[in-house]
Amino acid sequence: MKLELKNSLSLKLLRVVLLSALAVGVILSCAQIVFDAYKTRQAVTNDAQRILGMFRDPSTQAVYSLDREMGMQVIEGLFQHDSVRVAAIGHPNEPMLAEKARDLAQLPTRWLTDPILGQEQHFTTKLMGRGPYSEYYGDLSITLDTALYGESFVTSSVVIFIAGVLRALAMGLVLYLVYHWLLTKPLSKIIEHLSQINPDRPSAHKLPMLKGNEKNELGLWINTANQLLSSIERNTHLRREAESSLLRMAQYDFLTGLPNRQQLQQQLDQILDDAGRLQRRVAVLCVGLDDFKSINEQFSYQTGDQLLLALSDRLRSHSGRLGALARLGGDQFALVQADIEQPYEAAELAQSVLDSLEQPFILDQQEVRLRATIGITLFPEDGDSTEKLLQKAEQTMTLAKSRSRNRYQFYIASVDSEMRRRRELEKDLREALALNQFYLVYQPQIDYRDHHVVGVEALLRWQHPEHGLVPPDLFIPLAEQNGTIIAIGEWILDQACRQLREWHDQGFSELRMAVNLSTVQLHHVELPRVVNNLMQIYRLPPRSLELEVTETGLMEDITTAAQHLLSLRRSGALIAIDDFGTGYSSLSYLKSLPLDKIKIDKSFVMDLLQDDDDATIVRAIIQLGKSLGMQVIAEGVETAEQEAYIMAQGCNEGQGYFYSKPLPARELMLYLKQARRLSAGVTNPVTL
Repeated sequence: MKLELKNSLSLKLLRVVLLSALAVGVILSCAQIVFDAYKTRQAVTNDAQRILGMFRDPSTQAVYSLDREMGMQVIEGLFQHDSVRVAAIGHPNEPMLAEKARDLAQLPTRWLTDPILGQEQHFTTKLMGRGPYSEYYGDLSITLDTALYGESFVTSSVVIFIAGVLRALAMGLVLYLVYHWLLTKPLSKIIEHLSQINPDRPSAHKLPMLKGNEKNELGLWINTANQLLSSIERNTHLRREAESSLLRMAQYDFLTGLPNRQQLQQQLDQILDDAGRLQRRVAVLCVGLDDFKSINEQFSYQTGDQLLLALSDRLRSHSGRLGALARLGGDQFALVQADIEQPYEAAELAQSVLDSLEQPFILDQQEVRLRATIGITLFPEDGDSTEKLLQKAEQTMTLAKSRSRNRYQFYIASVDSEMRRRRELEKDLREALALNQFYLVYQPQIDYRDHHVVGVEALLRWQHPEHGLVPPDLFIPLAEQNGTIIAIGEWILDQACRQLREWHDQGFSELRMAVNLSTVQLHHVELPRVVNNLMQIYRLPPRSLELEVTETGLMEDITTAAQHLLSLRRSGALIAIDDFGTGYSSLSYLKSLPLDKIKIDKSFVMDLLQDDDDATIVRAIIQLGKSLGMQVIAEGVETAEQEAYIMAQGCNEGQGYFYSKPLPARELMLYLKQARRLSAGVTNPVTL
């Protein structure tokens, strides 16, 4: 628990101490100021008596001799004192021998000092002759302006007030620091240690005794708290053992320790809620052992229990791919795979479970082999609730057992068939390269300046011995997933470079070869070295090999991709960004990457004459390429109208069925020769 600052005892104490000290300081300062006011009034009187004493004799002589000039000199002398406002010499019953007055001093402190000291004070002394008769001649009177005394008084009062308050606050702060050091700081350390206590094991972290407090109230409190924590842990441990035992009995299988059906339903409910919100798939796999009853009869029920325990451990080894794992009862288990994108991921998990059972179990020095059948249901296709998915998974598993065992089966037959075909293709794909089932075809690329063939794009084809021609969009993703794309990609580069060398030797020395790089290849650390070696081996001139990378592949790891592209550039290869417009790259990325060409995706070229949005995108891409100094090539050109439009917009090159379908190397050679023969008299090459 974290203590809020506003509730801090130290803060409250500081507030009280400072306020109390402030009040005391204000009272004492005010008393000092009152006393200072009294002293100031006394100072006014003392100054007046001193002034009168200094000028009594000259004034007496002037009034005695009725010397008005001398009297004025005395008056001028009096006015040398800044506080004298009025001065007069003479007999009270006769006109004054000499007198003078000036205005009150205009000081900003008068509003405060006049009520305290008075605006002015009047003083008089009698002018008497010398003995023996001491005859009375008149009076010397002065009036003092208190403003200057008041100004000094205010300054002194401010100093007294501030000094008094500061002294009081300093004393209060000292008292607070003493309190903080002796009480608040030890309490804070205790609270800090209390916050580190594990509620599950409160006595594992005991409160340390604070030095110097062993025998006072704090020490006694710490000892009592530690005893209480130990007692709490003992009682908590006993209570949790009882609760855990009850929970395990209610929600977990007693033999294997796996969640039972009830617990699985709760877990699967939550998984389905999350998947529905995120629009993701969930797979439920029901695993049923084949002929487990015969194993119990052949060995013993104790051996059967040990076998179920060992099987549970093997199933737990797949926990990294599971959202939940449970024993449904008897020889049936359930596996839940959350957040999958495609059904084949569930098929891979099912096959992985079946493969793990190929290894025999060793029990009492005997080998026991298990087989299992797995039923698979998918959310949301096969059901939208826990009950439906579990029920259909068990039904599918039972149905699969009745037909053929030691296999998996999806609830929907079409999905099951697709997954099996996918698995077979993946298996065959690993051997296709060694069995020479791959070959390349080439599609011409036309330069719009003179309609000459300036390049070809190498395209991979897989001729499967049973399924025939397998579409690239089906087997390329499989190759990327299982890692065979690295070897296949190197084979493509080698074959393409070899073929380009042959065409150069046959007189087509200006021809350029374009090869697609998969995302996996692009981020493979050996790619720059492979390309550099091939260009040297086949003596290919710079810029004769063009490597096409997809926009989405670049964005997966822009830093690594940029480094590899720079290395490929240094080898002499051109870099083109393929399928441009279908990804999410930004202009800032394009500017920073070493790209030579932008390839407009065929999906935009296909409908540009009917779809204004596609036409706008095509125009924007062409203008972007021009502004970045890149060549622009459009793929998927199929009509003369499409060609005319993109040429009018400034596109540099085109590729598509309008010029030629992808051709084997021998047919492409005939195409190149025919195009060369006709180039002198025909505007467009012959379309094959």
